[in-house]
Amino acid sequence: MVNQMTIQMMKDLKNASKKNDAPIWLKLAKSALKSNSNQKTINLKKIDENSDDGNAVVIAGKVLATGTISHKIILSSFSISNSAAKKIKESGGEVLKFSEMIERFPTGNGVKIIG
Repeated sequence: MVNQMTIQMMKDLKNASKKNDAPIWLKLAKSALKSNSNQKTINLKKIDENSDDGNAVVIAGKVLATGTISHKIILSSFSISNSAAKKIKESGGEVLKFSEMIERFPTGNGVKIIG
């Protein structure tokens, strides 16, 4: 079941894709259509292994705190555990809403999808 927040996020992502000619946001909007049970869970360990210092990263799923993050990243995800968010912030990184990520990276250039 898709809730109102997810529907609004999908609309924002689709609009950003169209407005900024940025296919990355449309790809994420389509991922949001999947039911929560089908969404991937990604651990910090995997994010750490697949990103570099300063990367902007989006996750089409939930971020869990297993592992560590050894560098700062800018992250947006459909969902994140409190402990994962805390670890990202402690590493000097940021956790942003998708609307904030779109504002900062409107065309999606420099944004990496992990998962």
